[in-house]
Amino acid sequence: MRRDEFLALALRNPVNATILDELHRLALPDAWLVSGCLVQTVWNMLTRRAIDHGIADYDVFYFDPDTSWEAEDAVIRTLHARLAHLGAKIEARNQARVHLWYPAKHGLPYPPLSCTADGIDRFLTQNTQIGVRRAADGYEVYAPHGFDDVGRLIVRPNRAENFSIANYEAKAARWKALWPELTVIAAE
Repeated sequence: MRRDEFLALALRNPVNATILDELHRLALPDAWLVSGCLVQTVWNMLTRRAIDHGIADYDVFYFDPDTSWEAEDAVIRTLHARLAHLGAKIEARNQARVHLWYPAKHGLPYPPLSCTADGIDRFLTQNTQIGVRRAADGYEVYAPHGFDDVGRLIVRPNRAENFSIANYEAKAARWKALWPELTVIAAE
């Protein structure tokens, strides 16, 4: 699968397109729509399912040096207010502050990040290491592993610093139940 095909399919989900437009208007620093909502939309198109089948939430990552909870909460509230009409669960997280809460929540180390792409690089699966944002001339796509696994419906572990076999297996099992066509590569 090529970038343009991936992007065209991901943007067929009107929630993805609307969130991307709103992020562009808000001009949050280093803001991207990321992960499952993009990949799962493509899976749904490829397997002829409802556009939003299996999509639990829509993840927005941004990178603001202000690591206070109050600053992140203000972004969360703004996005919820502006996008409430979508009826979708939108999760916004400032990647500059993930290291402050991740170890307590997941019991794993999480060194500080320097940009949003660093957060995308730490996803549990390589196939979801994707971010999209609007740019002056269309869209910018960050996908360090490309789109072949997405197009072939392959779930592959990403052995990032914070990798958890248990979390990977739980996520892969949930996805396999929703998209039986998936091929899941064992974490070993």
